[in-house]
Amino acid sequence: MSFAGDQQRGSTTKTTAHFVLVPMMAQGHTIPMTDLACLLAEHGAQVSLITTPVNAARMAGFVAGVEEASLPVQLVELPFPAAEFGLSDGCENLDMLQSTEHIRDFIKACGALQEPLAARLRQEWPPPSCIISDMMHWWTSDIARELGIPRLTFSGFCTFASLARDIIYRDNLLENLNDEEEIVKLSGFPTPLELPKARLPGSLRISGVEQIREKIYAEEMRSDGKIMNSFQELEILYIESYKQATGKKVWTVGPMCLCHRDSNTMAARGNKASLDEPKCLQWLDSNKPGSVIFVSFGSLVSTAPEQLVELGLGLEASNRPFIWVIKAGNKFPEVEEWLADGFEERVKDRGMIIRGWAPQMMILWHQAIGGFMTHCGWNSIIEGICAGVPMITWPHFAEQFLNEKLVVDHLKIGMEVGVKGVTQWGSEQKEVKVTRNAVETAVSTLMNDGEAAQEMRMRAKDFGVKARRALEEEGSSYNNIRLLIQEMGNKQNASG
Repeated sequence: MSFAGDQQRGSTTKTTAHFVLVPMMAQGHTIPMTDLACLLAEHGAQVSLITTPVNAARMAGFVAGVEEASLPVQLVELPFPAAEFGLSDGCENLDMLQSTEHIRDFIKACGALQEPLAARLRQEWPPPSCIISDMMHWWTSDIARELGIPRLTFSGFCTFASLARDIIYRDNLLENLNDEEEIVKLSGFPTPLELPKARLPGSLRISGVEQIREKIYAEEMRSDGKIMNSFQELEILYIESYKQATGKKVWTVGPMCLCHRDSNTMAARGNKASLDEPKCLQWLDSNKPGSVIFVSFGSLVSTAPEQLVELGLGLEASNRPFIWVIKAGNKFPEVEEWLADGFEERVKDRGMIIRGWAPQMMILWHQAIGGFMTHCGWNSIIEGICAGVPMITWPHFAEQFLNEKLVVDHLKIGMEVGVKGVTQWGSEQKEVKVTRNAVETAVSTLMNDGEAAQEMRMRAKDFGVKARRALEEEGSSYNNIRLLIQEMGNKQNASG
């Protein structure tokens, strides 16, 4: 795919800003980057999105979408050296790793893309004016310095969690803490914030990753700024505090998911069509507005069968209509056996079960949806906010417990299901974290007509309106995107 309207080499004509986007190969990281590519291109910038063959195959819908819209976006494929780092052939995405033991090897394999990417960018025309890379790709800083262009980092976190993470790393708050339940207070945070060590980002220690983590943080601090998938009206206090704490420019250009929110353009986010999609729409159409609870836990969460059973029995006991997206990894046959042993038959008149991938944005925007039970990944939360849907929070790992704090305590658009322990990604869940009674209580409370539920619904709808306005002409994120493109273009023309 080539750029439309490229300037000729040697021309003195003013050059359009050319952004190189380098996402982490994980669905939760890649999807907002593809959205960012579209947003930048829609504002007139040229974009090169870097990926690998297996991930490029997943993004066929994205490629078709940008070509149909004639957006100046090109997909650049680089061979991924999986075998050289002890990974199975074709293992090019975090969701393909069997355990956390391979994370170090995967990150190192990503780092080996440095020279091939640098060689490609040396030949690009128009030349790159800026690299926006996932914070995990610390090595892209070396490429940016060689080319004499800015490197901006993208983490996929909200600003609330990013600020907390910065304070934790800067002040070494987790050092010498052996008790996973010891309460950690984050001094310097603009509002009171404390959580047990296990619920904070950085608490998961993986052999051999500590040195890499230090490089990631060091290069993040040397970067020229941050791109955030958020908007000013949602997190203004934390955005300003983050700018002060890091001394960096922060561009909030979200919610990026609004770039492709309807069913006709979902393919541009890299999602394949689901066989359940027409059936799903028909089922939703048969339910009253605001009556259905949607349950989905993201791409990396693989819930243990015992916990899925408790969750299902809680949904059944709530007597509320529900759509439930189930993923159980290699233990899914056990779940299928339970579903077939009476559960699916008992709930067939008011429950729909989707196995694997689901058209989440399409579901959330349907008028029948009245609540969203989420694992608290930021992509899911921002999608729920955009749709104006209140949430039941069920965090598992990473920064998800911080996101829960933002949603429940500060935005006041959700309620906790009552998770008592951390389920670390890549480790087998040993016991049930949330009982059926807790699920039933949370669903019944959120979906009823009580004063607290009505207040959450009202606030959620208000933030949904603000989210949409942020990306409309002269909205806060709309203006930030234009300023970003202008500044990077000016730097390129000044250096040229």
